[in-house]
Amino acid sequence: MAKKRNAIIDYLQYLGLRVVSMMLHCWPVNANLQTAKLLGDFIYTIDRKHRMRAIHNLRRGFPDMPPAQVEQMARRSMQTLFMFFVEVLFITRLIRTDTWSRYVHMVNFREVLDMLLRKKHGLIMVSGHYGNFEFGNYVLGALGFATYAIGRPLDNPYVNDWLMAVRAKQGSKIIAKKGATEQVPAILQQNGAIGFVADQNAGPKGIFVDFFGRKASTYKSIGLLAMEFNVPIVVAYSRRINDRFEFEVGTHDIIYPADWANEPDPLRYITQRYTSSIEDFIRKDPGQYWWVHRRWKSRPKGEAPEAYD
Repeated sequence: MAKKRNAIIDYLQYLGLRVVSMMLHCWPVNANLQTAKLLGDFIYTIDRKHRMRAIHNLRRGFPDMPPAQVEQMARRSMQTLFMFFVEVLFITRLIRTDTWSRYVHMVNFREVLDMLLRKKHGLIMVSGHYGNFEFGNYVLGALGFATYAIGRPLDNPYVNDWLMAVRAKQGSKIIAKKGATEQVPAILQQNGAIGFVADQNAGPKGIFVDFFGRKASTYKSIGLLAMEFNVPIVVAYSRRINDRFEFEVGTHDIIYPADWANEPDPLRYITQRYTSSIEDFIRKDPGQYWWVHRRWKSRPKGEAPEAYD
């Protein structure tokens, strides 16, 4: 049973966050991002649990990386967590139809835009906990494309309603995980586009595929939806440039139905291919990945859990 929440405390937390947001908007976004990096440095120093988890995951993923570079990437990963939240607060102010091109550099996105314009079929878009993984959907919303994304509601209802309104302001709609089973098929049937953060730990019932040299439990739903509705999967990323409010939004891979049509195990093929694609774009700048994320928490049957998982 979920713990009963205190409405007064929840509302005070909400007010505190609104005050912080108001104060942040007194300074330019890039100045705030530098402050966020300093806060990330501080938390990296005092939070041994998450620091060691990030270092452990990086060591396993990059066995040849020198120890000093591993620690540098782990520190940057902690910084990017705080930069992400600053960016979310500024997105609605800075990303509009008339301003988006100042902050966004699109790479290999023409084919995706063509599919969104033609709407001949549905479209699944996947990414990982990298850079600002919500940025791409928001930019598409600002350009007039009705996009949907799956998200877990925050525990604080006041904060959740506010941030959901921020995320949905330009047309990027958020679907709660609990309602996804009914809504997602309807969106794909209507040739809509829906986005997933696809590097979530799926627990013991997930399908285990390779991710940075280790088996990672991955949700089956993305592959099953693509197979059921015969729609392509776009693997995309939003990479921060020079630690500023400036992003490269790109397509790394597109998995078409024809690609898995003759595979003996199409679900495994799809899941491994988009997972490998996510790994590929993370390797371009590992410091922008959320290495504190418990991606490898669940282990295949018979395999013991590792330290920090």
